[in-house]
Amino acid sequence: MRKGCILMHISSLPSEYGIGKMGKNAFAFVDFLKKSGIKCWQILPLSPTSYGDSPYQSFSVNAGNPYFIDFEILEGDGLLEKSDYDKIVWESTADKVDYSLIYEHCFDVLKIAYNNFRPSRFPDYKKFCDENKSWLNEYALFMALKFKNDGKAWYEWEPELAMHKKKAVDAVKKELKKETGFFKFMQFEFARQWSALKSYANEKGIEIIGDIPIYCALDSVEAWATPKLFQFDKNKKPVAVAGCPPDEFSPTGQLWGNPLYNWSYHKKTDFEWWVSRIKRASELYDIVRIDHFRGFESYYAIPYGNEDATVGEWEKGPDYELFRVAEEKLGRLNIIAEDLGFITPEVRSLLDKSGYPGMKVLQFGFSDGENEHLPHNFASTNYYAYTGTHDNETLRGWIEASSPASVKFAKKYLGVKKKSEIPMAMIRSAWGSVAQTAVAQMQDFLDSGKEARMNTPSTLGKNWQFRTKKEDFTPELAKKIRKLNKMYNR
Repeated sequence: MRKGCILMHISSLPSEYGIGKMGKNAFAFVDFLKKSGIKCWQILPLSPTSYGDSPYQSFSVNAGNPYFIDFEILEGDGLLEKSDYDKIVWESTADKVDYSLIYEHCFDVLKIAYNNFRPSRFPDYKKFCDENKSWLNEYALFMALKFKNDGKAWYEWEPELAMHKKKAVDAVKKELKKETGFFKFMQFEFARQWSALKSYANEKGIEIIGDIPIYCALDSVEAWATPKLFQFDKNKKPVAVAGCPPDEFSPTGQLWGNPLYNWSYHKKTDFEWWVSRIKRASELYDIVRIDHFRGFESYYAIPYGNEDATVGEWEKGPDYELFRVAEEKLGRLNIIAEDLGFITPEVRSLLDKSGYPGMKVLQFGFSDGENEHLPHNFASTNYYAYTGTHDNETLRGWIEASSPASVKFAKKYLGVKKKSEIPMAMIRSAWGSVAQTAVAQMQDFLDSGKEARMNTPSTLGKNWQFRTKKEDFTPELAKKIRKLNKMYNR
């Protein structure tokens, strides 16, 4: 089935509380998608954000972001009063997420709800804790310790705790029992609200596409509690970290700083950790997009401590073996492979073996007629065709940032005379392609400018802030998108 998809993160949903939440406005957006004839809603990772506010640098690969918990639902459950949250200043400007304000106030409100929470009133709570104990207990303790240490990274804690010594860990478990309960409560509420929202979307015939980053953050519960998963030395310092080599877009490359996996250890365990991670993602989402898929074939290793990515080496990854094992244990996986970046014949072979659809991004295509990202060069239907991803400019921003030659070629290719006509023509081109699914950012259906860009890779600050307003989602826009889907049989 051919599908149309809109890419917009939960954080960008309309909200009176500074950031998108999983309440009434999320359900209203699902209704808008249904009216628009859209069959997929793609979001970014749901994980808690850390320094830099990026959902790709999280304290945990399994936990959900407490910022998305809806206060009004908690009020309906008798855990909050309206006065607990509605007089707080949640935003400094209506069109941007102010993460410092959210951080300052969100946990205080959720703590009130926790103090009013009685597990006996919520019989699913014990079941949730039991079913998720493999990650939940350690995560809750990690976050309680982080709060106790004024938000410092685990490697700045006292040595015995930083090294996760059993005696020290057992002692703080007793000391921080109430605090760890708070973090378990937030995960329970997140899971309840997410499950209700996803079920509602599925009932409306809409699939959720989720996103899992390939790497864990250095300041994460995984790095703290299970160092054997990573290339660490005996002091739990990374030997090398992740990134991308220099290219025409980035002369010094991209230094992400994530610890790299100890793939020989993962292979010995039959990829148990990865299988568990993919299983959880497949339960959270209908379709899972795996970020930086090429890193499973081989990955770029940068010596720890380097200031940029100019020095590094390509190392061999687990290749198809990981996915063979995962499918053997979990059945056929519904995965999108983010196959962008430096793609070699070996990476293409991995993609072919897996059978997963890859990605094409039209913004990358307007160089010449041979460019593989242009729809006439799509070799099959097994692609997701994006006008742009969360790491790209909005389409209007792309026009401003591109060379005159690229814009001229785009106008010719798309059959338009004015620059202002390019964004909608690019969307039509993706929707008219043979790709099984066509994807555009919500910003581009709203014709937003460069100020609405979600993320500029390798920069810190001013990212992940884009927000929408209720009045953006008009019946006229829904009708326009519906006509597009009907015209191109999506």
